[in-house]
Amino acid sequence: MSSTDICYLPATEMASRIRRGDLSPVEVVDAHIERIEAHEPDLNAFITLLAEEAREEAKEAERAVQTAEDLGPLHGVPIAVKDLLGKMEGLPHTQGAKPLENVIADETSIAVQRLQDAGAIVVGKTNTPEFGHKGQTDNLLIGETPTPFDLDRTSGGSSGGSAAAVATGMVPIATGSDAGGSCRIPAAACSVFGYCPSFTRVPHVHRPNMFVAPPFYQTGTLSRSVGDAAVMLDVMTGPHPQDPFGLPDDGVDYVAATQRSIEGLDVAYSPDLDGLFPVDPEIRSVIEDSLGAFETLGASVSEVEIGIELTFDELWDAFMDHWSVTMAGINEATKAQHGIDMYGDHRDDLPDSVVEKIEDGRQLGALELGAQQTRITTFYRTIHTLFEEYDLLVTPTLSIEPPSTEYVSGPPEIDGREVPGALGWFLTWPFNFTATPNASIPAGFTDDDLPVGLQIVGPRYHDERVFSASAGFERVTPWDHAYPPL
Repeated sequence: MSSTDICYLPATEMASRIRRGDLSPVEVVDAHIERIEAHEPDLNAFITLLAEEAREEAKEAERAVQTAEDLGPLHGVPIAVKDLLGKMEGLPHTQGAKPLENVIADETSIAVQRLQDAGAIVVGKTNTPEFGHKGQTDNLLIGETPTPFDLDRTSGGSSGGSAAAVATGMVPIATGSDAGGSCRIPAAACSVFGYCPSFTRVPHVHRPNMFVAPPFYQTGTLSRSVGDAAVMLDVMTGPHPQDPFGLPDDGVDYVAATQRSIEGLDVAYSPDLDGLFPVDPEIRSVIEDSLGAFETLGASVSEVEIGIELTFDELWDAFMDHWSVTMAGINEATKAQHGIDMYGDHRDDLPDSVVEKIEDGRQLGALELGAQQTRITTFYRTIHTLFEEYDLLVTPTLSIEPPSTEYVSGPPEIDGREVPGALGWFLTWPFNFTATPNASIPAGFTDDDLPVGLQIVGPRYHDERVFSASAGFERVTPWDHAYPPL
C-alpha cells in the first residue's frame, strides 16, 4: 500500500488494520508526517507540529500491538487537535493569538485526553483565527489557511486548519470547536464532514470562568467519513464533574446509529432561513439536487417556512453582543491566568476585529445583554417548535462558494443582494443559539469544482438522528473520491 493510500484510509479502517497487524503504527504515522511536510508550505494548517513526539508514540503503539495489549478504538491513528479548546499539557496553547504564542498549557482538555486514551496519536495542533472569532482561518500569528480546492480561497473558519488537514490526508480525523459554525463552515469549504454536537454533549472545562461560553462553544469533529466522526463522538462524550453543563451519558452508540434507517422521517428544507440570508442560485441548485438522497433513503423532504419572527439584524445583534461579552471575558481570563493584558498591552498584535469586540463587550450592560437573551429565547422556541412537526431541518451551510482569502468578512454582495454583515454568507451561527446537534456534509460541487456543504440540524439530544441521516446520505452520495490530487 502506497503512502498516499494509507493517508486516505478512514480512521476506522486504519485502526482495524493496525489491530490485525496489517499496518504498523510507525508506518502510518510516518506516512502522515511526510504528507504534512509535503503540503504544509501551501496550506499552513498547523500552528504546532509534533512530528518526533508522534513517532515515539507510534513506537509505543506498535509494541502494544505486538504484546497483545487491550487496544482502544483509535489505537495508532494519527489525529490533529485544533489549537483553541484543545489544550495539551506542556505544549503551546496559542488560541491563534500572537500575544499568547509563548503560553504553555498546564492541563489537557477532556476531549483530547479521551481521544489519547482511545489510542489516538496527536501529530500537531491546527490553525485558527484568534479565539475562533470569525469564519475565515487567518491570524497575525502564522497567517492564512486556504482550502485545498483553491489556494486563493479560504478554508473557512474557525476550524480551517483541521478541515484542510483532513481533506488533504494529513490526518484522517481532527478536533474542531464550534461557536457559530466553526466546524461546519470549514467542512463545507473543504468538502469534509463537520459535526457540532448537542450543547455540552462533549464536556469542556472553561477556566477561570466556567460560565463564559454558553450557548456558543462546542467541541466538534472534522473527518472524511461520517463513521469516523461517530467513533470520535463515542470516545469524547459523557459527563465530567468539572463541566457544570455536561449532559449525562444516555447510552447512545453513535457508530450503530450510522447504520440506522431514516425511512419515514420528515425532513424540513429551508433554502435561506425564511429569506434572512441571500443564497447564490448555483449553491441552491446543488443543494436541491442533493435532497433526493433523503428520499432514496425513504424520508420525505418538504420546503418550509420556519416562522422566524426576528429580522437578520436582530439575530445579528444578539449574536455579536454575546460574542463581544465572550471576547471581553477571554481578555480578562488571559490576565488572570497568564498575566497578559491583550487589550491593554498587545493591541498591535491583535486584529482590529478582536479589539473592537473586546471594547464592545467591556461597554455592554447586563440589561442590554438580557434583552438579547430574550431574542435568543424567541429563536430557540421557533426552531424547537418546528421539530414538533419535523424530524430534521436541512439548509445550505454556506450561501456561496468558499470566498477569496481577500474577503476578511465575506463578499460584499450575493446574487445582487448586499451581504448583511460579516455573518451573512454562512447559515450556521443561528443554530448555536438552539443547543442542537448540527452537521455539514459534502453535497456536491459548483461548476468551478468548488465544494458545497449541506447543513443538517436535529432536535437537541438527538445526535444519533443526525448521524443516521448523514451516514445514509454518504452511502447514497459518496464523496471519498473527490479530494484534490495535491
